[in-house]
Amino acid sequence: MQQPPDTTTHQTLPVTLADIEAAAELLEGVIAHTPVEHSRALGTLTGSDVYLKCENLQRAGSFKVRGAYVRMARLSEAEKARGVVAASAGNHAQGVAVAAARLGIEARIYMPLGVALPKLTATKDHGAEVILHGHNVDEALAEAQRYADSSGAVFVHPFDNADIIAGQGTIGLELLEQLPDVDTVLMGVGGGGLLAGVATAVKAKAREQGREIRVIGVQAENAASYPPSLAADALVPLEKVSTIADGIAVGRPGQLPFSIIRELVDDVVTVSEDALARALVFLLERSKLVVEPAGAVGVAALLEGKLAELGIDSKRTAVVLSGGNIDPLLLLKVIQRGLAVAGRYLTVRMMLDDRAGELATISRVIAESDANVTGVDHTRIGGSLSMGDVAITIDMETKGHLHSEQVLDNLRAEGFQPLIITT
Repeated sequence: MQQPPDTTTHQTLPVTLADIEAAAELLEGVIAHTPVEHSRALGTLTGSDVYLKCENLQRAGSFKVRGAYVRMARLSEAEKARGVVAASAGNHAQGVAVAAARLGIEARIYMPLGVALPKLTATKDHGAEVILHGHNVDEALAEAQRYADSSGAVFVHPFDNADIIAGQGTIGLELLEQLPDVDTVLMGVGGGGLLAGVATAVKAKAREQGREIRVIGVQAENAASYPPSLAADALVPLEKVSTIADGIAVGRPGQLPFSIIRELVDDVVTVSEDALARALVFLLERSKLVVEPAGAVGVAALLEGKLAELGIDSKRTAVVLSGGNIDPLLLLKVIQRGLAVAGRYLTVRMMLDDRAGELATISRVIAESDANVTGVDHTRIGGSLSMGDVAITIDMETKGHLHSEQVLDNLRAEGFQPLIITT
């Protein structure tokens, strides 16, 4: 855990409460004041009163329109005439596109190759020109900056800008209006604009009230640049970023957000890819909310008991669901993985002798175990198969880890050797 934040007034920080309050006035009538939903299910699991700030229901599907609009609305007329350029895996792209359309500004957006089709299509539908470049956000950012330097277009950075941070911080003001007695706030962090803005707002408001509100950032463990950077008190870029949470797949913290986060944020924790999958399924089933992986990291942290690991006994906890723009194809994969992690979906592979009745026996064992087969792959041909061998892969629905183990034990009792396949 990093050292507790200084509780004095932070006059030297690049964004202040006054900046965020001014941004809120600028955004009035432009963005939605998203709802806060109570989660009894998370409360039961964590022992805290848990609420979800639903920025997945924001215009363009994420919080990003807040910062993008504030940044672009403050451009001079000459700057607006030159147009804007940005780079994003999707959410910032859509936020910039929506803001540009409302302000009458031409926008060019660089997106990584392989970006989710719904995010690409939505960005184009909002009127922006889209250029595919690079294999990650950092490469797209570099190309966008080169274009800005050569063309004169204004570069709208996704997180390393004071106006962007102030715009994102308006979430903190809304949250405190909706949930005045919150004591702990969790949210995802990529470059850090959202976390820095919300921390600035809620910490300042808490100081005015003479109390403390804890702010916790959450990163995917395979894209976690903040823990090493905070430990070193310097920006530490990652050599590799690999996560389903593309909205926070950033290999290097932003300088401005980092300068705020190291002063104000209580801690930054990490969660596994399995925890992300489990969190998405949990939100779908228990809260009826469609949330993208980057937006679900706070819930994943609660499900993994991260607050308890930090020694935090939160009475009223808020989680910012930062976005809901998920590719349906990815959602299918994540649901399957999430069910597997929860022990409700099991895939096994077995080697059999090629003789009559083997498949019938397996089917009987699974049926008697009260599992439901959803798919079967039966093959006699393959590089690792000998003559007379058969490989069978079976997908089945189960009722939890104990039930899955019972199915496996029953198959073993019949002489089979099931190997669990990770989806």
